[in-house]
Amino acid sequence: MASKFDIMQMFEKRQNNGQSQSQSQSVSQTGSQSGQVSQTGSQTGSQTQSGSTTAMPTIPQDAPAGILTVTQPPQQSTSYYKIAPNEFITFAWNFSYILATPTHLTVSAVCENGNTYPVGPTDGIIPGTAASVIWDTYSYQTSHPQLPLAQAEYTLKIWGDQGPDAPRAPGYLTPNSALQFALYTPQAYTPITSGWSCTGCSGALSQYITHPAFSAVMATLLVMFLSGSILMRRI
Repeated sequence: MASKFDIMQMFEKRQNNGQSQSQSQSVSQTGSQSGQVSQTGSQTGSQTQSGSTTAMPTIPQDAPAGILTVTQPPQQSTSYYKIAPNEFITFAWNFSYILATPTHLTVSAVCENGNTYPVGPTDGIIPGTAASVIWDTYSYQTSHPQLPLAQAEYTLKIWGDQGPDAPRAPGYLTPNSALQFALYTPQAYTPITSGWSCTGCSGALSQYITHPAFSAVMATLLVMFLSGSILMRRI
């Protein structure tokens, strides 16, 4: 028969085994819960990341390229604008076949001397949905003495996010450089009483007087006048 001491040892072993199993179950449950929390956090992070992604527009490959058509000034002939106070230039246009709206437009005037000037009050950068821009050339001239506007012809260039040399792409804006215009600076007014004279007019008159044809015409008119006078006396 087992002694009292042996019975107590067996009872203590059972208690220890029960506590070990309970601790193992608790650790297992805690690890499972932690894994669930980690999995939930991972799912939440994925949802947050996917929520911040902006969906790009779906553009069919056979869609036409977006175009910009200048409506003001007319493109049939070159428009001339003077650089003077309160003289503003308005450029206007419309869009066609734009499926991917640009975030901004860049408007520049490229001079025939090679210089490029920003057009408009915001250094040539305007919203992508803008359909016009107003250019105060006189204010630009006075504010940028280091790069003044020349009296010459210019090409207006407008492009979107893809840059000035972007190729034609379905739904995206194609850069436009179809408009030609010219700028000039008017001369200050000088009254005739202050000594103003038309240099061009004087030069043209001297050219006519010295031309041989002019002398021949004047001689013919003189002969006709004298002949007519003689005939009138005889009558």
